Amino acid sequence: MGLAIYQVDAFTDKPFGGNPAAVCLLPGPADEDWMQQIAREMNLSETAFLHREPDGWRLRWFTPSVEVALCGHATLASAWVIFNRIDTALTQARFMTRSGELMVTRNTGGNVMSLPSNIVTPYSGDVTARIGAALGVASPRELHSGTYLMAVWDDAATVRAIAGPGGIAPVLEALGFWGLIATAPGDAGYDCVSRFFAPAKSVPEDPVTGSAHCALTPFWAKRLGKKTLKARQASPRGGDLLCTDDGDRTIIQGECALYLTGEIQV
Repeated sequence: MGLAIYQVDAFTDKPFGGNPAAVCLLPGPADEDWMQQIAREMNLSETAFLHREPDGWRLRWFTPSVEVALCGHATLASAWVIFNRIDTALTQARFMTRSGELMVTRNTGGNVMSLPSNIVTPYSGDVTARIGAALGVASPRELHSGTYLMAVWDDAATVRAIAGPGGIAPVLEALGFWGLIATAPGDAGYDCVSRFFAPAKSVPEDPVTGSAHCALTPFWAKRLGKKTLKARQASPRGGDLLCTDDGDRTIIQGECALYLTGEIQV
């Protein structure tokens, strides 16, 4: 019997933009090694696996190399599949995850999800020059730390000019981080722009990162003095997010576009 799998581009209203996620529907819990093999075969930044539970859906996320504790774009993609292929009358999807219960609400102009906020604090190490050199741009003005290391530049053009992860992997490893958020005040009508690099997790650059915006949203909301932000992740694919600072939760709205529907035969 085949298992349904979808590829959905999240944080975009048309295919070939945003962040692609695979969403695999399971009849029940599955073997971790098998899920990891499927994620490696799909070779996307995240593959989501979900199955029904009495109060909602169990949801897990895998990169090509590891399971992760939180993934925003694959959560949004999973909700899109539920709303559009499983239960078209449903208005809210409830997910049980390693990061607790997550809710996604159906909405015009993009579904809305509530994720736990990640409050960053100033990073004390003087490594700005190493980070700038590794990314091939000027040194960031400041650094902050949370789940990820966050580097802040003064202008969006510098963040957009980063060619790729370059030599950032050994720098992050030495500092004890596996992910780097590069960010700056926004341009072109956006409140902030960002990029996200996680080479240690087999994701050299993530196209659009919901979990990174759990740190970006409270950071820029406080700095800009506004609760709701229009954010742009300026990766080569690019994506748009509408983010609201809601204290210990970050509310993220984004659209999705279906790219592929298929079956797994193993």
